[in-house]
Amino acid sequence: MNVLLVFQLGVGLFALAAFFFLFRDISHNKLEMKTDKKNYVKYGIMAVPYMFLDCLGIGSYAPLMVTFKATKTIKDDLIPGTLNACCFFIATVETILYTTTIDVSPVTLFVLIGGATVGAFFGSKFVSKLDITKIRFAMGGALIVVALVMIAGNLNLMPTGGDAIALSPGKLAFATVIAVILGALMTIGIGIYAPIMALVYALGLSPLVAFPIMMGSCAFLMPTAAIGFIKSGKYDRKAALTINFVGLIGVAIAVFFVTSIPLVILKWLVSVVLFYTAVIMFRDARKGQLEKNQAKAAA
Repeated sequence: MNVLLVFQLGVGLFALAAFFFLFRDISHNKLEMKTDKKNYVKYGIMAVPYMFLDCLGIGSYAPLMVTFKATKTIKDDLIPGTLNACCFFIATVETILYTTTIDVSPVTLFVLIGGATVGAFFGSKFVSKLDITKIRFAMGGALIVVALVMIAGNLNLMPTGGDAIALSPGKLAFATVIAVILGALMTIGIGIYAPIMALVYALGLSPLVAFPIMMGSCAFLMPTAAIGFIKSGKYDRKAALTINFVGLIGVAIAVFFVTSIPLVILKWLVSVVLFYTAVIMFRDARKGQLEKNQAKAAA
């Protein structure tokens, strides 16, 4: 059997496991699902544009969180669980579509996804001791550097990037170490999408290769996290059901867009994503620094 097909089946099984718990929980809470039906419309409206952005590598957690808070549709304590429960199927479909439509070495794909998964499962206890503010400042700076290099290449100011779909053994070993670190950082709120884009480009791979790698990493992590929140009931059931399915419209549009546009335009798009993520990193780091200073002053 084709190794890529085996991988896709594995991703699908993870999603099916999460769906089992989701549908069982929903069946036990039918009365709740029938109340406040207007929320289904609200979640459906959010789903398409936010999942489109997610599929482009911009991510959906931040805009969803802001919208949940602004519209007061979900209690604050339910937001973390809802973000995982409403996106796990989206991540699965994104992974299957991108691994089907984008050429990437199976070895490079599996090793980097495996590294990120290992980092997420076993690295949290190590990174939780680190200063997240400093990490965000450093990550934001690194993303801006890669974005500037990419822009310089687009303007023919310097030779950069590449169109390879596989890494050499040496580069793969280095990239795996970075993937483990990025997977661990996910557990403390550092997104993996933009850093994977930067890593892939810096090592000479085609920017397209980043998409199946970053989506594949989340396709294993999200269902696992979602199951925990679903079992505890700490999530919004209507949001999980609606966004997971209506969001597929945004995914279909985004996958077609990414795989059909010229590579040079994709590089500009990735540059924008890197800059946007860097700004968010700096903003969150600045906010964290201010909170630290206030806490010290109060003490």
